Amino acid sequence: MKQISGFIGKSQFDPDIEESQRSSACGPVTAYTMIMHLTGSSPLPVSPLYRQIGGTRLGLPVRRFIKGIELLIGSGWRAERCSLEGLKEEINAGRPVAAKFDRWFSFRWFGKYDFDYHWVPVIGYEENGVDTILAVHDNGGPGRPSRIRRISYQNNRPILTFVRVVPKNRPPVMGDVQNEPV
Repeated sequence: MKQISGFIGKSQFDPDIEESQRSSACGPVTAYTMIMHLTGSSPLPVSPLYRQIGGTRLGLPVRRFIKGIELLIGSGWRAERCSLEGLKEEINAGRPVAAKFDRWFSFRWFGKYDFDYHWVPVIGYEENGVDTILAVHDNGGPGRPSRIRRISYQNNRPILTFVRVVPKNRPPVMGDVQNEPV
């Protein structure tokens, strides 16, 4: 499995996150851990980041995640949707990718997925000939730290959206997703 080394996960249920935000802090925690990995520090702790990035009790839309992380990470970076190929390029370059699982707002109510609605950082992948297995930090649970889980891309593909954060000077490449609705 190709996996980023040194990535530090965080539980969205950690005591430093406001209790009222914990059940919907997966997007802000994903943004926070990605910023920490990419730059070594975050301009805000998770609770103020939650408010700044536009977190709500119903979750965090992809557009708001992209706009919010770009405001926080600085002018040398850009956030954008990407394909599975783009995800692989980022993991190979040592950069995590955000994955949004969204069964509800994608109207995929009758499938069996690993998460119904959840943001997680993807930190690795493995191809086994018929599927790509994603290594994700699950952002923890009540009383449980974040842990790495292995998730089937094929089983979750209908509800997955990937967002990567790349250096602005990086030229567009094959895995870029352009002009798709967010």
